[in-house]
Amino acid sequence: MSEAVSLERRHGVALLTLRRPERLNAIGSDTVRALSADLAELAGDDSVGALVVTGEGRAFSAGADIAEFSTFSTPREFSAFVHRITDAYADLQRLPKPSVAAINGIALGGGFELALACDLRIAAPDAKLGVPEIKLGLLPGAGGTARLTRMLPPAVAKQLLMTGEPLAAAEAHRLGLVNEIADDPLRRALDLATHLAALPPAALAAAKRLVDQGVSMPLDAAVTFERETVSMLFGTDDRVEGVRAFLEKRAPNFRAASPSG
Repeated sequence: MSEAVSLERRHGVALLTLRRPERLNAIGSDTVRALSADLAELAGDDSVGALVVTGEGRAFSAGADIAEFSTFSTPREFSAFVHRITDAYADLQRLPKPSVAAINGIALGGGFELALACDLRIAAPDAKLGVPEIKLGLLPGAGGTARLTRMLPPAVAKQLLMTGEPLAAAEAHRLGLVNEIADDPLRRALDLATHLAALPPAALAAAKRLVDQGVSMPLDAAVTFERETVSMLFGTDDRVEGVRAFLEKRAPNFRAASPSG
């Protein structure tokens, strides 16, 4: 455990918590190093089937640590800082396990980009989400413009980027950026992650790949990718167990599986 991030395991679910509440969980180099190390550890941990990401205190994250990057004197220094954040968020998106962001309070700038790198998002009713970087003469640099344009109509993404004004949770939900609104987003995220962790891991990882990679493919290539992926899943022990459990009218007992032929 680092001072900036804690990692817990709860019955097959990992909980990553940003732990700088006095700074509204601003994301600095120490946070990024801890996230990267924890994600690398979780990627190879077969005991964990799903991940929840949240922030301690009254905010998910107010964004990148302005106090830290205000000390940089050159674009090159800032680029290196943003590069480290981008790499950590890419590791989160590529994690072969589903991830759920539990958004309490504000998720702005780099904090919102962290939530966007998760597969699913649960927000408190009073949550605010946005990319206010333009008010600093900047723009999102850790995947915000790229992910928002894949999740929203272009005009809506441009409005968020150009005005810097945040979305209320209800509007983010209407637009599809938030999956659910819950009075206790952490509890709901943990419940959802527990449900996901009981499902077949090979199929969950494949679902992530199909959506994340297929969205940028031509339709015929995406359909071919889907067919090849599902055919691979047919050769897993989990598929055998799932079909057998269905026929025997019982709950399946899934486990990590690899193609058997």
